[in-house]
Amino acid sequence: MTESVQVIGWEDFTRVQLCAGTVLRVEPFPEARRPAWKLWVDFGPHGVKKTSAQILALYAPEDLVGRQIVGVLNFPPKQVGPFISEFLLTGFHTDDGVVVTAVERPVPDGARMA
Repeated sequence: MTESVQVIGWEDFTRVQLCAGTVLRVEPFPEARRPAWKLWVDFGPHGVKKTSAQILALYAPEDLVGRQIVGVLNFPPKQVGPFISEFLLTGFHTDDGVVVTAVERPVPDGARMA
């Protein structure tokens, strides 16, 4: 099945703040409706931000801590049960679960995707 692609301009892309950050901490999120982790990520000059992510199918905490991921920083905070998610962790849906978008080589925390 082919999806139709909506063409956007360069300015649309530059408005999305996609940044690299290092996962500092991962904790269970038992209050979530669907199984999820709570993550704290260091985005360098943007600070440490937290999010919840439904990525338990493919990742244990030790798979994530120390890893550089890609997050969207300029969405508004979102209340997820008793937790406030401050950024969107990016990834790709597969039949086995969500594969987290990771950085192939180390970059400074907070580096923006170009």
